[in-house]
Amino acid sequence: MLEPTLALQAAIGNALAADTAVTAHVDPANIRGGTMRPEAFPCILMGGGQTEFLGHASGGQYVARVFLTVHIWALEDGAEMAKAIGFAVMNTLKDAPAATGFHIDEFALPSVAWMRDPDPAQSYCHGVMTVEAVMRWAV
Repeated sequence: MLEPTLALQAAIGNALAADTAVTAHVDPANIRGGTMRPEAFPCILMGGGQTEFLGHASGGQYVARVFLTVHIWALEDGAEMAKAIGFAVMNTLKDAPAATGFHIDEFALPSVAWMRDPDPAQSYCHGVMTVEAVMRWAV
């Protein structure tokens, strides 16, 4: 298994890239890991992970609560496009994504915040969605 935040990022990225409601707005090549302001728009970048180890489970498994941020960026049509992408992402992730090498015992999308670029010459809109999962795996 990958490190927990990277494993969750891969599962979410695969789910988003496979969903036609998401890819109707975002090219699958623009759904990836990273946290910097992107060059290609619109895009979905995942990063900013945090892992809180919770201990052990039966069978020698490890358990952790994992937090990940999903950044939604749009330039054309700014806030409207970003929120349309965000709605598609939320619908895709209303249930835990399929996992390989680990189990997701709990999954939630606790918040999303929308921000406009403070420079009036820019029309960026940036949404930051928080994802939380309790994951279990064996080494």
